[in-house]
Amino acid sequence: MFGKYLVLISLMSVLVVTGCDSTNVDNAPESDGQQLTSPTGPDVDVSLALTSAQLDWVGQQIFRNECAGRFQCLVHWNDGEAFPSLGIGHFIWYPEGVEGRFVESFPALMEYMEQRQVNIPEWLRALEPFDAPWREKADFLAVDDSPRVAELREFLAGTQGIQAEFIFRRARQSLGKIIEAAPDDQKPEIAARLESLSQTPGGVYAIIDYVNFKGEGLSPTERYEGQGWGLLQVLLEMSDSPDQSALVKFREAANTVLTRRAENAENPIERERWLPGWRKRLETYAEPPIFKISK
Repeated sequence: MFGKYLVLISLMSVLVVTGCDSTNVDNAPESDGQQLTSPTGPDVDVSLALTSAQLDWVGQQIFRNECAGRFQCLVHWNDGEAFPSLGIGHFIWYPEGVEGRFVESFPALMEYMEQRQVNIPEWLRALEPFDAPWREKADFLAVDDSPRVAELREFLAGTQGIQAEFIFRRARQSLGKIIEAAPDDQKPEIAARLESLSQTPGGVYAIIDYVNFKGEGLSPTERYEGQGWGLLQVLLEMSDSPDQSALVKFREAANTVLTRRAENAENPIERERWLPGWRKRLETYAEPPIFKISK
């Protein structure tokens, strides 16, 4: 389903398998098969390159991570959360009046789909304001088998390629911001770690998935006890051991960062239920045996 997208993304700048309980796009739309290219700058060259088959694999892997590949889970409300999660990336959608600490992503996905001239369900397009139409989980469960929710699931099942493209773009656009946000004396190290990860499909997948999974690490609201858990924090946590690959070091650093988040969380569900699932997800950060990357 994702196979028609050939993506070669170059970044030069100064610079959210757990099943259902895991936890701005550019203005110009792109046509199928068109190269996606970022602005350039003089100091750092971090390239993310995937063939169409590799992007296909990444998109399907993210769907397995977030939804265990299950159709029903394309529109879901996790226990312990104040919002529903939608699509292959479990994009967050806040109900009216809910000011959550996590970065909302479903409205941005819908904006991107409009730019791509996707046929969006009329009732979804007509929402004003564009907030989740269910105030709490009980409201959602009461209509979970309704025609509208069924239509929404079908819509999300039929647009998986666009969603994968959106996830890729979000990760691509975040790298310069992440390097810029790092402490000045660590910017070169962060850039070098990203460059090392970008050399293989597994490393590119880890970058893309982690940004979708736990964010960039830039939002001041995404903190417990003043400590974040996004991609920036993982890159800062990575060791410089020459005896391990960049992907292994990334996986170990992500485990440290997510364990710290769970220990700092007020809600015990993060330690008791979510952390084991997060760790299973990190185990997927490995090289797919069938792919080689070409720069």
